[in-house]
Formats: sequence, structure tokens, C-alpha cells
Amino acid sequence: MATAKEMRSLSVDELTRLAGETREVIFRQKIKHSTGTLEATSELLKRRRELARILTVLAEKASGAVAG
Repeated sequence: MATAKEMRSLSVDELTRLAGETREVIFRQKIKHSTGTLEATSELLKRRRELARILTVLAEKASGAVAG
């Protein structure tokens, strides 16, 4: 899991790919949670926060708030 500062150094393509991968992981974890096989439910929250961080950095880059 990367911090927002580390994510800002990534390109838009890399961030988009990372967002897609994170969405897939969240989807799989939700299925495991609903079937009762998810061992660490805190991981779901961590992944959701990570996705929010990625989307925030993408929005910043789209608005031109961050150079790079």
C-alpha cells in the first residue's frame, strides 16, 4: 500500500491500472466477506481507503493541481 505522496509520483496510466486492480481486490474481498471466508475484515476497509487515495490523486492530476 502506497501513501498519497508516493502515488503522486506515478503516471495517470499507472494510477488508473492500480485503481482497477484495487477494485478487483475489493470485489473479491466483498464476496469472501459475504460467504464468511474473509479472515481479516479490516483489509476490506484498508483497500477501500487505498482506492479513495488513488482516485483523489487522479482527480488532482486531472485538475492540474499537481505537476507531473
